[in-house]
Amino acid sequence: MSDAAQQYIDDMATSRGYVLDYHKVMAKHDFEVLQAANGVVSAAYLNQRTLDKKTKELIFIVSLTVMRASKGHIQSHIRVALDLGLTPQEILEAIEISLPEAGIVAFQAGVEAWREVVDADQLEPTVTVHEGGAGADA
Repeated sequence: MSDAAQQYIDDMATSRGYVLDYHKVMAKHDFEVLQAANGVVSAAYLNQRTLDKKTKELIFIVSLTVMRASKGHIQSHIRVALDLGLTPQEILEAIEISLPEAGIVAFQAGVEAWREVVDADQLEPTVTVHEGGAGADA
């Protein structure tokens, strides 16, 4: 791997607060395409424009939830949102917006990603019940 690619991935980690596995793979195997893709992300998300960083993170969390992105991807943005000062409740309320638009399956995945990051506890029934697990229907 070139020194330039290593510096680029380090700079991405610093500016974003995270890097994804595909960023690491592309830095090593097709640095030019990583730079091109990151240029679009920078223009739409990273560069300061009208929307503040907190708002952009909430939008990202909701859009990733709706698109059923990987849990790790959603969680990376939840962590950045928390680092920016958003509360767990604010993030949960944003995820809840996905319910009417994307349905219960996408919503559950978003809530599970959130629950793990913020270490949210849960209320257990006091009666006998079948366990539904993380992927159960409503």
